[in-house]
Amino acid sequence: MEMQSTREARLLTPSSKMLSNILETLADKVYSYKSYPSDADFSEVAEALTQTYPCLKEPGSFNHSYGWKQRLKTKMYNYRTYLKSHSSSSDELTVNTLKRKLLTDAHPAKNIKKPRRAESNHYPSLPFNETPESMEQERVALLSEVKKRNNVQTIRQKMARTFAFQRQEIVDKKTSLHEMIERWPALFEVQEVNEEFIRVTTIPLEARFMQKLDEKCSELIQVVRKKGGAIREKTKLLPFVETDTDITTKREIALKCLILNMGESVEDLIKEFLVSEKDEAGQILQRETIAIFVIRDAQAATEDIGIILEG
Repeated sequence: MEMQSTREARLLTPSSKMLSNILETLADKVYSYKSYPSDADFSEVAEALTQTYPCLKEPGSFNHSYGWKQRLKTKMYNYRTYLKSHSSSSDELTVNTLKRKLLTDAHPAKNIKKPRRAESNHYPSLPFNETPESMEQERVALLSEVKKRNNVQTIRQKMARTFAFQRQEIVDKKTSLHEMIERWPALFEVQEVNEEFIRVTTIPLEARFMQKLDEKCSELIQVVRKKGGAIREKTKLLPFVETDTDITTKREIALKCLILNMGESVEDLIKEFLVSEKDEAGQILQRETIAIFVIRDAQAATEDIGIILEG
């Protein structure tokens, strides 16, 4: 190994064996997080390497790590190829092998099925000792469970069990929305939308949405209210946000501002009723395809909130 002196640190020129060992270790670690890392991921890893070990910085590189990034990209490609040829390969890799592709797509770089942004479970493997046939039986049984009342827990368990089968079906067949509604109707229930989002991304959808909405609530309202014309006039009808305004009211005003900003009518989407109008509200909501309903008491306090989808 050859040592080079610089003003900042002594740089190391690794031997071929050391270089191979470093890249092998990095590739193995990266693969434990993502099978198909993005360009930004490679940049982060390369920069972290040279920051942790300054002796590995590249003096001719604009950020001292560009060469490491390119080497790591090549290593990851070779690493995936190696895993595909061994029994330890995951389904996420084997789905991209030539024998799993259509004849029209039988090229190594064509139609690569990669995780989209934030997808942590892009192509999970089936549960142990399960086959596509046994999972299909579970799916058919799930169709019966969906028709039963007060069956949320059973549906949740079966949806979790068939998650890998459902994901593989979506990725392999590029299932259309119409087919998904027919084959996986439970997936379109409110509770399962949240559960599915957690399974795919490991992020709680509703909690994250509310967190981000709360962070930007006041700014969002101000931006919309600063607009001129009809939007400004309509936002004047909404309550003003004070420092002591409760968070639920802030969210409500922010969502109404968003609706107005998109040129839509708040009344068309958000239906508000008094407690004394519950019976009338039920009849009105039955005719709605999509709506958010709010029921308030005589003091305008919120009694109930819900969402109507397809009546």
